[in-house]
Amino acid sequence: MEDDGKGEEANEKDVGKSEEEAALVRKIDIRILPILCSIACFQYLDKTAINYAAILHLKTDLQLDVQRFNFVGAIFYIGYLITQRIPLGRYIGLIVFFWGAVLVCTGFVQNYSQLLALRFVLGFFEGGIYPAFTLLVATFYRRREQATRLSYIWLSNGVAVALGGLMAYGIGLMDDHGMARWRWLVFIFGTVTCFIGFVAFFFLSGNPKAKRMGLTAQQEALVDERIRDNQVYRTKTIKREQQIEALKEIRLWAFSISTFVFGLRSGGMSIYETQITHSFGYSELYSILLTFPYGIVDAISLLVCAYIASKINQTLYVASAVRAMGTIGTLLMIVIPNEKLKIIGQYISACNITAFVLLLSSLTNNVAGYTKKVFYSSIMMGCFTVANIAGPFVMAPEFAPTFVGSFIIHICTSIIAILCLLLARWRMAVANRRKAAQPSDTMTRVEDDLTDVQDPNFVYRL
Repeated sequence: MEDDGKGEEANEKDVGKSEEEAALVRKIDIRILPILCSIACFQYLDKTAINYAAILHLKTDLQLDVQRFNFVGAIFYIGYLITQRIPLGRYIGLIVFFWGAVLVCTGFVQNYSQLLALRFVLGFFEGGIYPAFTLLVATFYRRREQATRLSYIWLSNGVAVALGGLMAYGIGLMDDHGMARWRWLVFIFGTVTCFIGFVAFFFLSGNPKAKRMGLTAQQEALVDERIRDNQVYRTKTIKREQQIEALKEIRLWAFSISTFVFGLRSGGMSIYETQITHSFGYSELYSILLTFPYGIVDAISLLVCAYIASKINQTLYVASAVRAMGTIGTLLMIVIPNEKLKIIGQYISACNITAFVLLLSSLTNNVAGYTKKVFYSSIMMGCFTVANIAGPFVMAPEFAPTFVGSFIIHICTSIIAILCLLLARWRMAVANRRKAAQPSDTMTRVEDDLTDVQDPNFVYRL
């Protein structure tokens, strides 16, 4: 067997998808994806609202210097880290409503301390959303369907950047009626989020066989078959041997380092994008408007790369390539002599987000065993969150306003992340060759809750 995972792809194509299963997938998509994508969109908008608020004079009104602003960006992820230990399940809608309400309250703050406290609470409520998304997708969809659905959810971040730029630009132009425009911005973002939380509370299901899904008896039987395929068998038993197995894998640490590097960049750049654009010589309002193309590049990059990865069945090679492209974009932000043209590099650097989404897709497809999958997700999201706490401080005051020193740090760490992705792929390719050399006739059941290492029939999707 080759190590490129094509054997598995061929098997999946042979199995195909019946008309009834196609109808089931469409029903799941309609009932689940719009809500998840809306939540993801406004989750990103809400946590990065200070990116736009900073240009709309939040820093001046609340007397925030660079160091204080960095703390405001970082403390969100301290709350985010704490609440990742809380299982959200069917309470996602309630949590979304609460963080929308917290964002609305942010519009009333009068000083740095109040802003810091509310950013912490906002992060507390948002913390479990993406781990919940990953588990929901792994529960509702077959392995071969998961990468596409996760891409749709993460695509919402690009939509959020583009939408946020347009909304913030419009707010910057409107009659403020005597109230600071950044306050209008968080009021509007928070109110929409509360509405989405209300919808999610009543219509989002965490169980593919729940009554609100409206499945027929035949479709419920299909759900059982699909659960066997996606390698997720939920159990309340924590299997320590699966956690130990994960800790011994180089792949876990390679994925975690790469995740940390992405979070380091995300934590700083997501709250400084408009200020960096402003440093290129653009006006304040125009700097906000110019985030629209950034979001479009992010979205297009994700769509194109997810399509390519699915066609050539090489997720981590594509992730490494697009990560390299994003790194080149960051380099261009330093070396292009014309200040205003540096925005080209800023747009290209948006590709970094795609690499992280493909990494998460690889995690979802290649880790089996419920305890092991949750453990992997927890470690990686912990790394992501800690890195986001550190990220704003990479944007150190001595590097302001151009932040060239910060960009150099991101370039160096990005190279390390690319090497880690390639290392993880190599380890899985070796495991595929080893299993192919020793084929097994053992039949396994999803109820056995075997890990990818324990299951002799498991083939890694590279």
